[in-house]
Amino acid sequence: MSKLRVLSGMQPSGQLTLGNYIGALKNYVKLQHTHDCYFMVVDLHAITVPQDPAALKEQTESVAAVYLAAGIDPNAATVFLQSSVKAHAELGWLLTTLTYMGELERMTQFKDKSEGKESVGAGLFTYPSLMAGDILLYNGDLVPVGEDQRQHLELTRDLAHRFNTRFGETFKIPQGYIPEVGARIMSLDDASKKMSKSNPNAGSYIALLDAPDVIRKKISRAVTDSGREVKFDPQNKPEVSNLISIYTQCTDLSIAEVEAKYEGQGYGPFKKDLAEAVVGLLEPIQQRYREIRESGELYDILRSGRDRAEAAAEATIREVKQKMGFVQL
Repeated sequence: MSKLRVLSGMQPSGQLTLGNYIGALKNYVKLQHTHDCYFMVVDLHAITVPQDPAALKEQTESVAAVYLAAGIDPNAATVFLQSSVKAHAELGWLLTTLTYMGELERMTQFKDKSEGKESVGAGLFTYPSLMAGDILLYNGDLVPVGEDQRQHLELTRDLAHRFNTRFGETFKIPQGYIPEVGARIMSLDDASKKMSKSNPNAGSYIALLDAPDVIRKKISRAVTDSGREVKFDPQNKPEVSNLISIYTQCTDLSIAEVEAKYEGQGYGPFKKDLAEAVVGLLEPIQQRYREIRESGELYDILRSGRDRAEAAAEATIREVKQKMGFVQL
């Protein structure tokens, strides 16, 4: 029986965070052993907002290297750059022509990202069609999605159904996949918001490549609730509860064990130990990251991943164009 195919990707528009690792990368590493996985760096999505070319190149290489350093095995999963497989842009455009303006106008991410701006690029408006192309290109069965991407997956499903109805059965209708995650990691300065690499306050997140002393400083300055009790109570103590969640994800301790360990001790010892737990988790990843960047192996891995992805993508794009009536020479 063939494995179910999983497709996912991350934008190289900033440094990946501890939240990205706990919420996604850890699951990527598990999924690669049980599913047919395609993990890409979605660099075409990154340019929906202006990017400095040198920074985009560096961040693209960095995200790909972090994938590998976190434990994704390029022999077990296909790791590649979105822009290196031309069929992404091609299918993205073909699906844009099937997407209705009203569907794109309803996207809350577009509303959020364009709010208060005098001018907004058309790419930010149409990129959900490109995202649909990313998914449908590989006929993925499962797409790991967070709450902020559910609308985009629903549009993808609608477009797949629309194409199949108009041109004949072509695409699988992908399902959303919510991996088993111990916690949703929130911002260090506001536990009502998800930890995000796009937050202008660098103290709000822990980047996977932050130096140990930087990590210690950020955690020591993390906002805590009034009082001094280390207790998991998301409703009444959201800030401390978030830090406890991070602690459990970086160690083998349960929430109850963390609470018991720091009973009567206050936030100081708890934060100090939490910082060391995070440093201990990230140091091996950072070491492997440096080895990958220095070895020069990254481009070879990405070329190999591109070739595997292209083989699957080309078969899909040929069928799509043939059904739409394009002359193929």
